[in-house]
Amino acid sequence: MQRAAKCALRPDLSLVFCPSSVRNCRAVNRVNGSVLCRRYSVLPPPRDEEEKAMLDSMLRVDHAGEYGANRIYAGQMAVLGRTQTGPLIQHMWDQEKIHLEKFNEILGEHRVRPTLLLPLWNIAGFALGACTALLGKEGAMACTVAVEESISEHYNSQIRTLMETDPERYTALLQIIKEFRDDEIEHHDTGLEHDAESVPGYFLLKTAIQVGCKAAIFISQRI
Repeated sequence: MQRAAKCALRPDLSLVFCPSSVRNCRAVNRVNGSVLCRRYSVLPPPRDEEEKAMLDSMLRVDHAGEYGANRIYAGQMAVLGRTQTGPLIQHMWDQEKIHLEKFNEILGEHRVRPTLLLPLWNIAGFALGACTALLGKEGAMACTVAVEESISEHYNSQIRTLMETDPERYTALLQIIKEFRDDEIEHHDTGLEHDAESVPGYFLLKTAIQVGCKAAIFISQRI
């Protein structure tokens, strides 16, 4: 007898994410019970090649961003995992894991190719997380502020694009991006609350990291 698959409930979100193995995966708004991910999941069938190219680019860079964020937190945990800061970093990492899992699912369902540079983001993300963590808790938090600010700004740009294009058509995708954007803002604020700005050379470090983030976003949209 086949066991019924169970949905994974995010207590801090208004969405219920079902595992990718569920054939008719749905994301349900717990507030009003409306189904956000219909039978075709998050995205409707593309109208033309132009729309498909736009959505593929969006999903590819979002997946790359969440993948990179996961590797950054992995690097931070490798250095600070056994310190008092470890549980805080782990909490933020756990949220990023949910983001990445959802984008893995969407890319698979819609046959979107991930960026070819994932191996590079794998190494670069871990190295960035570990190196900034070697500066102590403040260094790790400064990295978190820089990265999460870049990601949340990028998500806001995508939200504006989808709202200007056809908000009703992209209701499910908009809801997911907004939820994940809010998580990134929370991580950004957490970093500031935990002394990110007290690391020596904070503004220089933040600027350098964000330049790298913008370059990674630009490249991942295209390759």
